[in-house]
Amino acid sequence: MGRRFLAYPYHLWTLLFTVIPLALIVYFAFTDRYTAAFTLDNLRQAAQPVYLGVLWHSVWLAGVSTFLCFLVGYPMAMILAKSRVRYRRMLAMLIVIPMWMNFLLRTYAWMTLLEKNGAVNALLSFLGLPPVHILYTDYAVLLGMVYNFLPFMILPIYSVLMKMDKSLLEAAEDLGADAWTSFRRVTFPLSLPGVYAGTLMVFMPAVTTFVISRLLGGGQYMLAGNVIEQQFLAIGNWNFGSALSVLMMILILLSMVGLSRYDKDGNGGLFL
Repeated sequence: MGRRFLAYPYHLWTLLFTVIPLALIVYFAFTDRYTAAFTLDNLRQAAQPVYLGVLWHSVWLAGVSTFLCFLVGYPMAMILAKSRVRYRRMLAMLIVIPMWMNFLLRTYAWMTLLEKNGAVNALLSFLGLPPVHILYTDYAVLLGMVYNFLPFMILPIYSVLMKMDKSLLEAAEDLGADAWTSFRRVTFPLSLPGVYAGTLMVFMPAVTTFVISRLLGGGQYMLAGNVIEQQFLAIGNWNFGSALSVLMMILILLSMVGLSRYDKDGNGGLFL
């Protein structure tokens, strides 16, 4: 009884800040803005081509940023896992420290770096190279997503690599496997749970972000998060904004189900 009592604050927190807000979003999504009567008009409006185009653009950018985070994050996680203990702690701190800074400040910093007379173009000019103009483009938005969400890809993969049984690699070497074969047949398959977790942790905030696209995209590139924010804060149409949020939640749940199908046992399996 005593242990169950200790769980009550957690249940209360979950009820107040998770269950009730989600219930309100679902309620607003299926009710009329003026009469509060049950309706599917909000979902029909959200399914219009213009909003589906915004949703597809959001999914595309989130998918590309997740893939880039994987390409950059996996080697970094392997370097981190194979480094010595004293260096490992320092490298882990270098990855985590930027997350201590405010999210907005980190994004504003990239605006300063990428602007016309910013540090990036100053460096290119010093090297005799032509300037780049990627601010307020999809490339700037992708750069901001990768920079902000990269630690969420590195840390889960690193955690799995650290727990991997090193004797499996030794057995692969004893059987004549070279470094690439050992990675392809042992290391990478066993690290898939970390890859799945990192993919979800990057894709979910990337597909719903609105700050990065507003600042680095200059308001010229509307993503689903921007439309939802606009409906709630600018227009005041909570019902339509909730309908868009429900569609985003369905998309994220489908992504989670899709990934879980490839990791039924939670151990990643082995590629043949």
